[in-house]
Amino acid sequence: MAQLGRINQLIALYESDHGLVLDGGELGEILLPTREVPEGSEPGNALNVFISRDSEDRLVATTQQPSCQVGEIAALEVVSVHPRAGAFLDWNFPKDLLLPFKEQNHRIKEGEVAVVKVLHDEVSDRIIATSKINRFLNQSRPHYKTGDPVALIIQERTPLGYMAVIDQRFKGLIHESSLQHPIRIGESFDGFIAAVKPDGKIDLSLEKVGYGRVTQLTDRILEALEKNNGRIPLTDKSSPGDIRRAFGASKKAFKQALGALYRQRRISLENNGISLARKSGN
Repeated sequence: MAQLGRINQLIALYESDHGLVLDGGELGEILLPTREVPEGSEPGNALNVFISRDSEDRLVATTQQPSCQVGEIAALEVVSVHPRAGAFLDWNFPKDLLLPFKEQNHRIKEGEVAVVKVLHDEVSDRIIATSKINRFLNQSRPHYKTGDPVALIIQERTPLGYMAVIDQRFKGLIHESSLQHPIRIGESFDGFIAAVKPDGKIDLSLEKVGYGRVTQLTDRILEALEKNNGRIPLTDKSSPGDIRRAFGASKKAFKQALGALYRQRRISLENNGISLARKSGN
């Protein structure tokens, strides 16, 4: 069955004066306008199309695809605000996406980025957005393990840090104290599970957790040494700010990486920097 607000594969039934008519199943026949019909398409072909409504509220198919579909969570820019209807969002589609006032968790202004879920509103039979997304997130205990990679969308600021949507399904916290650089609402990151607490709440990290994080950082330190003639002016006593600017890492992670490289005899520690260790026989 074809779904409003999603990409569907539909069979072309016949040609009309206005385009190609597709089989929408329970939704009935749906027109793919002439300007949208891919070259060489004919009745019997299966076509991937997005189903929406036109300016006269009729179902219509298009080969244009928005940046998100019904059922998905995304960060979208507010392009305008209507005093009665709500905010309109840019979702890379000719017709902007409506975020009604009743679906806003706070009054949103033009130019803001809103983290929303795209919905098929069954009352109006329209595609809308809601920023009240917590009710759609999974409340059961997640099956993640520490160190698992995840896809994150930064949802909101809290007194402890930033809440993020995890893999479109869960939510978790990035503690302010763990951040190595500023982040913004609506940004998307690849992150990692730092911990799953007994109550099911999730702590997140933007860096690899544990030894994986150290291994990644040691590789970057060695690369920096190679690019700088075998020496960089940083030590385990350097300021956290200098370390963060050079490697985007915490001082603790940097010290762990230096320790690992020193034990492997790959670097020499000096008073005012570190150097690549000389190979025996040189």
